[in-house]
Amino acid sequence: MITSGILNINKPLGPTSRKVVDQVCRVLGTKKVGHAGTLDPSASGVLVVCFGAATRLIEYVQRGRKTYRAVVRLGVRSDTDDAQGTMEPVVDFVVPTDSDVRAEVAARIGEVFQIPPRYSAIKKDGTRAYKAARRGEEFDLAPRKVSIYKIDIHEYNWPLLALEIECGGGTYIRSIARDLGESLGCGGMIETLERTRVGPFSLDRAVNLSDLTAENWSELYLPAGVAVAELPWVELDDANTARVIQGKGVDLAERRDLIVDSQGLGDEPIELALFDANGKLIAIAELDPVGLTARPRRVFAAMERDVLDDRESSRPEGNRSRLD
Repeated sequence: MITSGILNINKPLGPTSRKVVDQVCRVLGTKKVGHAGTLDPSASGVLVVCFGAATRLIEYVQRGRKTYRAVVRLGVRSDTDDAQGTMEPVVDFVVPTDSDVRAEVAARIGEVFQIPPRYSAIKKDGTRAYKAARRGEEFDLAPRKVSIYKIDIHEYNWPLLALEIECGGGTYIRSIARDLGESLGCGGMIETLERTRVGPFSLDRAVNLSDLTAENWSELYLPAGVAVAELPWVELDDANTARVIQGKGVDLAERRDLIVDSQGLGDEPIELALFDANGKLIAIAELDPVGLTARPRRVFAAMERDVLDDRESSRPEGNRSRLD
């Protein structure tokens, strides 16, 4: 019986992320479903949906880098910073040159502070910002530090600017478009937006929401261990697996040389994923860099034994040398 796992959904334009979750609930026949990172109704692409006990891994999915394809329309402002809002053309400006655009795009790469859109799910005094904005309330949102790793310009043909953006969690692409337009003196907003990757989950391997049915979802879900693909990990023998299931720590001192060489341990504990000999995720642990004892913080053994017996190993590919 499948009770937990992950679905990589290709969200279409139109529905909210919550409505996608509701549809997955109906298809799977369960209420324990959550998504790892909101996509606006006007955005499409990768929406990672976790169900059952795998919802406990949502935060690990959210940590993954995200990639977007965005088309920015310059020369106009929108109260929602995208084409869904009330738009107002900007007048009395000079059309930015290619070099102007490239310089301003480059200035937005790195760790930067951005103000979230007024129409966003950020809470202000306990209320979602978009609800306050719809009521016409005046308020300010505090800038937040975000990481923008890369912005590639695919095409600039005034007034449209096509970008590919790689960024960390919490980044608003609408804010990038808005701020880029303001710095160019002409205004800007998102015309179209598609998310093509979240961590290991890519658009080319996503399932169209319209294709997901009660009859086929069990052939399309992914094992929960994929959610921690970017963590260092170690495979345990049966004896140590049993210890972890009981909530006990395991000694990894015999692997000290390999761990130090591959992980470059400092003084702070690190998170690592623990898998059993069959490649099933059994726990997220905290590794003491001095004594090299891994103590389980979240145990998933029961979940994985129910869910993954009919699936290939969920152990990350290519990471074995990191801790094993």
